[in-house]
Amino acid sequence: MSMTNYLFTSESITEGHPDKVADRISDSVLDAIMAQDKKCRVACETLVTTGLALIAGEITTDCYVHLPDIVRESIKDIGYNDSSMGFDWETCSVMSSLDRQSPDIAMGVDERTGHEQGAGDQGIMFGFACDETPELMPMPIQYAHGLTRRLAYVRKNGILNFLRPDGKSQVTVEYQDKKPVRVDTVVIASQHTPDVKDKDLKEGIIEEVITRVIPEGMLDEKTKFHINSTGRFVVGGPRGDCGLTGRKIICDTYGGQGSHGGGAFSGKDPSKVDRSASYMARHVAKNIVAAGLATHCEVQLAYAIGVARPVSVMINTFGTSRIAPDRIAAIVVDVFDFRPSEIIKYLNLLRPIFKQTSAYGHFGREEEDFTWEKTDRADMLKEKAGI
Repeated sequence: MSMTNYLFTSESITEGHPDKVADRISDSVLDAIMAQDKKCRVACETLVTTGLALIAGEITTDCYVHLPDIVRESIKDIGYNDSSMGFDWETCSVMSSLDRQSPDIAMGVDERTGHEQGAGDQGIMFGFACDETPELMPMPIQYAHGLTRRLAYVRKNGILNFLRPDGKSQVTVEYQDKKPVRVDTVVIASQHTPDVKDKDLKEGIIEEVITRVIPEGMLDEKTKFHINSTGRFVVGGPRGDCGLTGRKIICDTYGGQGSHGGGAFSGKDPSKVDRSASYMARHVAKNIVAAGLATHCEVQLAYAIGVARPVSVMINTFGTSRIAPDRIAAIVVDVFDFRPSEIIKYLNLLRPIFKQTSAYGHFGREEEDFTWEKTDRADMLKEKAGI
């Protein structure tokens, strides 16, 4: 296939996948502390394996939160409520190894007389948007998330009562002239009870999951379905695999389209630019595409620890922009403020809203708390660009 005609694949995972269990716990700890202490500093990492959840990291806060309860509640909400799965919220052990944030870091990050809030670390963050879906997300990841979200829905609502929490999806989209034209392959692996027949499982997933998520016009007689292709997926979740926070950063972002700075989001309070600046970069990229300045846009931000203003702001439109990318960059710097304290205020991030971001992607979700998905600056960008 040529560079204008190609197949592109993205994957998503359900909230019961061990890595997502870890992300959910880390973000639930953050939310519980953030609800009481907006000035908290949280960097919470989680490891889950058979019968064990371990939280570690650096947390500085004035409030008290009973962490074992939060860990167990997270596991219960996901649906690990039966010891036959090898992991369940009532019987797993919870261990904690938490310390406070280094005072050396705090000195450069915290706001004080004569020093505005600096970036919580050095690093590079990317935001991406394109016009392939109404949410301005790449189509493969948007459909992949739709499938895993639907897997959880049919499981939790008893529509397919043989499903268990762990699962994955993968969607391959065919592009012609760089535009998505059809879904070529759908892969789904879902954990299930030991007694369900293979035929019932496959038919149930095609009828209740795939055809409910992927538009009819994108499926054809050549579309291939691979459902539980090993033939059996009874052992799963933290019993099947060890899970860690921050190990699904491509699922969390754009499914492999665009670039990635390497920083994870879950368990980090918004003073960490890995999270807040990535959200801001998505917001800017989405507004540029919504304004019609480009059909594809990537924004890169880079920071130095303890320094408020980014060391660079880069716009890449992959040759799709109506005005020069450096002119877009100049407009963006004029319209948006990329200092961490301003991002936090502008996106209203000092709220316990992060648990819901921990599965099914941080972007492409038209939900009220996902302030970075708003396209409320598109008209201003259009006006300044003179188009």
